[in-house]
Amino acid sequence: MSAQDFWQDSQESLKVIGELKNLRVRIQPFKDAEVKLKDIKELGDIAVAGDSQLILELNNNLDFLVKDIDSLEFKLLLSQEFDSNSAILSINAGAGGTESCDWADMLFRMYCRFAESKGYKTKVADILHGEEAGIKNVTLLIEGPYAYGYLKAEAGVHRLVRISPFDSNKRRHTSFASVDVTPQIEGEIDIKIEERDLRIDVYRSSGPGGQSVNTTDSAVRITHLPSGIVAQCQNERSQFQNKQTAMNILKAKLYEEERRKQEEKVQSEYAKKQKIEWGSQIRSYVMHPYSMVKDHRTEYETGNVNAVMDGELDKFIEAYLKYQKSNIKN
Repeated sequence: MSAQDFWQDSQESLKVIGELKNLRVRIQPFKDAEVKLKDIKELGDIAVAGDSQLILELNNNLDFLVKDIDSLEFKLLLSQEFDSNSAILSINAGAGGTESCDWADMLFRMYCRFAESKGYKTKVADILHGEEAGIKNVTLLIEGPYAYGYLKAEAGVHRLVRISPFDSNKRRHTSFASVDVTPQIEGEIDIKIEERDLRIDVYRSSGPGGQSVNTTDSAVRITHLPSGIVAQCQNERSQFQNKQTAMNILKAKLYEEERRKQEEKVQSEYAKKQKIEWGSQIRSYVMHPYSMVKDHRTEYETGNVNAVMDGELDKFIEAYLKYQKSNIKN
């Protein structure tokens, strides 16, 4: 960056700056922990026996340092190629009409709350609302360091059991929704897409109503015919911007699929196109007759359903990352 001609190629310069920022995010916490440890040692050297106030301060500082190191150990689990990237998260309601659409909407809120707790920025690229309530599907761009590394644990089918608010007889219902997570790839993605392999549809943006709904046919849906992968965007201001965003999402999905194919274990899991129904879920959320959220891959569970629905997913994510790492070793 200190080279005189660094800014001559602005695109390459921004790429280098992004790389530097990413490296700082990874390395700086280790340096900070090292400085804190040094300060604690120096404070311990001058501590006088019987100085209860100083001993209390030392203990508090040590507790904070232990928490920082625990967090660093957790981040060491996020060491795969795109773990530090932002994420593209898609939610699709399963069979079941209004029930499943409402469940998809609940998951959408849960991930927005999780992103908020991490300081991530969220942006809805595309959303299709249910006929009566909830959403049929939504694509959410979640921007921030390690967003993909965290959220990749959420990919799969999520099952809800509750007393339906839409059933006048107050019967128990089971609903399903699927979640797909793809890393956002910064810069140009080295993947070849033939124009003849694309079908581009333009349509009017949908929504629940209000001034923000577009009145022109500016929404764009791009289908990659050989793979069947679809990317769409309707929330940008113009058709051109929607097309650009949809194309970036499509490229990221195609790139991720190609990468997964190169990993034999992940490829076999990804190839099992499970139906969004009973028996294929990765996690169950039970609100009646008892309260429990259980991940069926790691066996981790909690009885605090409300906290999970408010975005407290860290324990589930940590359990999954440890589970994934142990499987790789095996």
